[in-house]
Order: sequence, then C-alpha cells, then structure tokens
Amino acid sequence: MRKNLLLAVLIFAPLGMAAVAPAHSAEVAAKTVTLAVENMSCAACPITVRKALEKVPGVAKVKVDFDTKTATVTFDPAKTKVDDLTRATTEAGYPSKLAP
Repeated sequence: MRKNLLLAVLIFAPLGMAAVAPAHSAEVAAKTVTLAVENMSCAACPITVRKALEKVPGVAKVKVDFDTKTATVTFDPAKTKVDDLTRATTEAGYPSKLAP
C-alpha cells in the first residue's frame, strides 16, 4: 500500500506543479499598453494593424479600436518591447506611439 502511494506521488506531483507554474509566470510577466495609431481611415485598417501586431513575438492579445484609433496590446516584455510593436504597425503603413 505504501509503495502505491509513493508511486502515485512521484507520478502525479510533477504534473500538478507543471500545470500551475507556467500559468502563474505568464500572468506576472504580461504587460499591456495602448498605442495611438495613425492612418486608420476605413473599417479594414484595424484588421491590418491587428495582424501586424499579432506577428510580433511575445504578443498574446491585440484589440484595435477604429473609433478611438488605438490598439491595446498584451505582450511578454521578456520577448518584445514597445519599439517592436510600433515598428510593426509602422511597417504595415500605420505609424503608432504610446497613447498618453
């Protein structure tokens, strides 16, 4: 009986730790910024901006708002920087900068 308990602990304990550790680390590391985006003049523009930002390594979530001409981006600052985000939108034809 004791052998089975030890075996179960050895098998299942690492699974429990692996499931908890990465989620917690990702939550702590995530950063969200809002970019003011220029040149968005039609309903298709936010799609292009979103796709450009989603291609940047470390970006987890993008929401582009046509009415306010902004993009809210959640990303891992260990993998990318705000400069990478603004470069991506600029290269797509939509210069951006951190919103005030």
